[in-house]
Amino acid sequence: MDSFLFSVRATAPVFLLMVLGYVFRRLGLLDEHFCRVSDKFVFTVALPVMLFRDMATTHLRETFDLPYVLFCAGVTTLVFFSLWGLARHLIRDKSLVGEFVQVSYRSSAAILGCAIILGIYGDTGMAPLMIIGSVPLFNIYAVLVLTIEGPRASGSLSHRLRHTGKGILTNPIILGILLGVIPSLLGLDAFPPILNSSLDLLARVATPLALLSLGAGFQGRQALGKLRLSALAAFIKLLLLPALFLPLAAVLGFTDSKLVALIVMLGSTSTPTCYIMAKNLGHEGTLTASVVVLTTVCSAFTLTLWIFLARQFGLIL
Repeated sequence: MDSFLFSVRATAPVFLLMVLGYVFRRLGLLDEHFCRVSDKFVFTVALPVMLFRDMATTHLRETFDLPYVLFCAGVTTLVFFSLWGLARHLIRDKSLVGEFVQVSYRSSAAILGCAIILGIYGDTGMAPLMIIGSVPLFNIYAVLVLTIEGPRASGSLSHRLRHTGKGILTNPIILGILLGVIPSLLGLDAFPPILNSSLDLLARVATPLALLSLGAGFQGRQALGKLRLSALAAFIKLLLLPALFLPLAAVLGFTDSKLVALIVMLGSTSTPTCYIMAKNLGHEGTLTASVVVLTTVCSAFTLTLWIFLARQFGLIL
């Protein structure tokens, strides 16, 4: 019951902010211009700052576990390319391939991972290592599939690959993560107070602004038209991936906070960043928004299920 209540407390505010964004749009307090400007601000400033702070405050030298990081990176890579291959063959509307792949593999690892582990163990435990192994690849692969499969894709394959490479190297979210590794490796535990407070304020803007924009831009009728595809993506994200890879993680000896971090990496809600990324790379975003909403609602129950099963088998103390 405690795990269930904690999961609800972790996901309910996220869902409610999206509902508020939708309500505010209906009341005329938010409009399309707000969504467009806020999406750009979150993508280029707020989210990169948040991820920079997360990485900068991680003590990489003391906590680094290479096999665990490689497992996170390997699973992320295998899942991404497998889903991409299947989506290209199974989805008739090719304009939806990029969005479908992104929301099916990309989790709210940085935000929800730290929150859940903190609630169980009192500190963030192995969440930073999971973030190192998965979050940079989440963003690199998202740029890759959304660019190649996007409406702006044109020209030869080599041209598109060059364009994708440029997009990865200049992606603000990826740059934020990479820049955050530098102070972490140098052992810089804190920034000057004024700078630290400013970064903190910017970082706190990222999640609520992204959620309000996502809710305000949600198109109910269009989402219902993609309900079957949304349900499939949610099933893959919340149930299939954990069922496939959590037993392997247990066999390899990843338990306690390491396993909880993997549960979040594999089976948590599709991050609202998916919507921001899709919109900024020229996609419609309706499928992405509907999957984020659906996984947010359902993850309170599915995350509780996976944590309960792990405890039942003695993998989480």
